[in-house]
Amino acid sequence: MKVIQVPFCFYPDPVGGTEVYVDALSRNLQQQGVEVLVAAPGEVNQSYQYNQLPVRRFAVSPKVENLREIYGEGDRQAALEFSRILEAEQPDLVHLHAFTSGVSLRLVQAAKKRQIPVVFTYHTPTVSCQRGTMMRWGTEICDGKVDLQTCAQCTLQGLGLNLTSAKAIGSLPPQIGRWLGNLNLQGGAWTALRMTELVSLRHTVLQALLSEVDHIVAVCNWVRDVLLVNHVPSDKITVIRQGLCQDLPKKADHSHNCTTPILKIAFLGRLDPTKGIDILIQALQAVPELPISLDIYGIARGANDPYQQELHNLALKDPRISFKAPVATTQVTATLANYDLLAVPSQWLETGPLVVLEAFATQVPVIGSDLGGIAELVESEVNGILVEPASVVAWSQALQRLCQNRDLLMQLKAGIRQPQTMATVAQEMEKIYLSLKTTK
Repeated sequence: MKVIQVPFCFYPDPVGGTEVYVDALSRNLQQQGVEVLVAAPGEVNQSYQYNQLPVRRFAVSPKVENLREIYGEGDRQAALEFSRILEAEQPDLVHLHAFTSGVSLRLVQAAKKRQIPVVFTYHTPTVSCQRGTMMRWGTEICDGKVDLQTCAQCTLQGLGLNLTSAKAIGSLPPQIGRWLGNLNLQGGAWTALRMTELVSLRHTVLQALLSEVDHIVAVCNWVRDVLLVNHVPSDKITVIRQGLCQDLPKKADHSHNCTTPILKIAFLGRLDPTKGIDILIQALQAVPELPISLDIYGIARGANDPYQQELHNLALKDPRISFKAPVATTQVTATLANYDLLAVPSQWLETGPLVVLEAFATQVPVIGSDLGGIAELVESEVNGILVEPASVVAWSQALQRLCQNRDLLMQLKAGIRQPQTMATVAQEMEKIYLSLKTTK
């Protein structure tokens, strides 16, 4: 059996959690005897091997001429180049892990034209949420049901408009946007005025994608709920949680950590507002007397990123907080083994995150936001502590409690169970592949 895996990007480019997942899934499928090729968008067409994994990059258009290409069916050039890969490789199945202008409905249609089954994995809220967080108005959990006005208004508010303006502009008829689009007016205020047209276009294409793919993998329960509320048949969805991408480390005894005077906390992830590092820093600073250290292994968005600068300014006068270089994927579990706690203060609906599994693999409890995938992985008072996401007070109180009650920390460590690995995920995935191949 030959399968093409299609993520948003791939190594050696900078990658995110989805690409780490695709890499691990591909290698485990290879070990099960499945022939795997990774095909991902890139600046140019090229073929190479990445650690014995065959990779083909297909070129996307260097410049977006029309916003409808981003919100609509996708990049024509990327689809054309992907079609050529399909012709050359003749796969039994295509598995998409992204939904962007480069990895679009056009790719699904190219595969279906050749009677190749397509599986789609919903990895992040950006699949169905234009705001990208699944947090309505940035403060409340959304049920994920796509609705033109609500989604357009929420997207505009997320882009910086005040609520009154967002609701007014997000209520404009899509026809106004189409008229402006026909004049090729875009950028700034023009894009805002076109938002109902663009969101309408996105919703139409999303529904087509969900309808045309043969099976959908949800990596957590809330994703399944979002698919169901948008009328995807339940028998078309399988929940397969993420698995640990590295080999399980040797079980270590961390009991000595609980008796050290300093509570050592780590954060690993992007330096992005959705990750909530500012909430964590403010919570720590609200209890300056506590013997706590916080090491932030942050992935910067750019050298002059204002949020990154805000974080450094917040932490400037607190010697307990240190910013460190990002950790290589292969070194995450070894790094976490040196800490008492992993902090995951996300302000959006995560579908994992993988770092929680990596913490559990090293018997490190998690203090995390009571949201989305975090709340599905962390059982509060058993293997970690769940905290009200945006409340600095709640985070401060939780930190104080954990710092002053080391017996609780020991209890949480004892409550951790080893997470499933990507080998298990690959086995479940292969079952889906085989079922679709037999019906091809």
